[in-house]
Amino acid sequence: MKHTLQIIAALVAFSISSCQAPNSIPLDQTGIIPIPSSILSSSGVFELGSGSSIQLVGSGEDLKRVGDYLAEKLRPATGYDIPVGTGKGDLILELISGEASEKYSIEIKSDWIKISSTSAAGLYYGMQTLIKALPVEIENTSVVAHDWLVSNGKIEDEPEFAYRGAMLDVARHFISVEDVKHYIDQMGSLKFNYLHLHLSDDQGWRIEIKSWPKLTEIGGKTEVGGTEGGFFTQEDYVEIVKYAADRFITVVPEIDMPGHTNAALASYGELNPGVNLPNGDFAIMNEGKIDFDILDKNPQPAEIYTGIEVGFSTFATNKEITYTFVEDVIRELVELTPGPYIHIGGDESHVTEKADYIYFVERVQEIVTKYGKKSIGWDEIATAKLLPGSVAQFWALEENANLAKEQGNQILMSPAKRAYLDMQYDSTSTLGLHWAAYIELDDAYNWDPATYSEGINKSDILGVEAPLWTETIASRADIEYMAFPRLAALAEVAWSSNERRNWEDFQKRIAIQGKRWDINGIGFYRSPKVNW
Repeated sequence: MKHTLQIIAALVAFSISSCQAPNSIPLDQTGIIPIPSSILSSSGVFELGSGSSIQLVGSGEDLKRVGDYLAEKLRPATGYDIPVGTGKGDLILELISGEASEKYSIEIKSDWIKISSTSAAGLYYGMQTLIKALPVEIENTSVVAHDWLVSNGKIEDEPEFAYRGAMLDVARHFISVEDVKHYIDQMGSLKFNYLHLHLSDDQGWRIEIKSWPKLTEIGGKTEVGGTEGGFFTQEDYVEIVKYAADRFITVVPEIDMPGHTNAALASYGELNPGVNLPNGDFAIMNEGKIDFDILDKNPQPAEIYTGIEVGFSTFATNKEITYTFVEDVIRELVELTPGPYIHIGGDESHVTEKADYIYFVERVQEIVTKYGKKSIGWDEIATAKLLPGSVAQFWALEENANLAKEQGNQILMSPAKRAYLDMQYDSTSTLGLHWAAYIELDDAYNWDPATYSEGINKSDILGVEAPLWTETIASRADIEYMAFPRLAALAEVAWSSNERRNWEDFQKRIAIQGKRWDINGIGFYRSPKVNW
């Protein structure tokens, strides 16, 4: 009898194991980041094979682009052709009718996988989830002998916040077009949908403005530390905007003002406020101090600045030439930028008189509105009257965020103590700064935007953004080390509901993501908080 029971038990075990192909991983253990709203696993697996193809259901160039992107991602490691078309296929991208949203679903059966959404963006995000449900070896760029299995089940998903952003400071150190594109690729894989480019600061002006050519001729030639800078031509910028748009990422250009403007002041002296002296002469301001060696009846260009201290520069807010300049810059940027926002900066303008600052911010908002865009600015802009639709980016002061809320405006959450990717991990970090905090991986993950700041609720929040300032960051390797793995943590903060997020679970999933980064050659920080 005992022997008979053992045989029956063995047959049952064989029957259960035969439902799962070798090396298959349950859907909820594949390491998907950001974590979806719902994952339901079921028995059986789908196997990607040499005869697999992508079927497009619906129409439009965006749909085809998502199909092509999926095929391009699957082909190198599998070696399969993966044709894309409207004929029958086992990988189905279904664009369904209805109000366009970023919500998507994935249904995985033994014979087919279907990703459905009312928008191409939703299909793109579903595609990114599917890639993370496949074995990590799919990241290889050459053929790997492997069983390409996905466990059966269903995923339902939609983002918590409409705006999920990452910022690159290309002003302190210039970042090349190719390195910006590389960052965009990583952002896309994590379902970010806004790239904020910090294009100007005291140390450099990085975007060609044809009506003011000295901005790049003079202001773009150097960077922090005095090394050679650089700038984006308008063609470069358009190339970045298109590359991002192809990945459903909208570019938000920032011209920081009225402070953080030394590169512009070094290019055009007439923008420099200086100081009117009693004898009728004019003394220029250099790094916030009167330079008595430069006396003239007219303002002169500031000196090039390559340090990292802040708060010493300001535009002449009482001169019409300043607003002519600002309008020209905004007009040219708007012509190149299809997205809804222009970022007007507004932070750390310490030498601008309060009344002058308020006048400047209010007038610049009007210029942005004139050209059909909405303004985003650092939280200080909420001390001025905000126009409807203007957004205050909370980085430092809760009272400023609340001022924006009280005016009926939304807030973009970028608290420096949680979201700044340039903060050091700990006291041993060789890159980064720590004026706001040391930010380990769990610090970047364990916070809720909807409860972070007293008085600011989820309905007040447009989204979350992770800024990467580059005072100490000069290369792609530096960017990767500081951004990853924290960018993935912040992606989940922005995409996934607080109820779905769990640090212990994230630790396991980020370890799997680390294997993907290793295959892609991304030199990320191996946090001691994770068993890599």
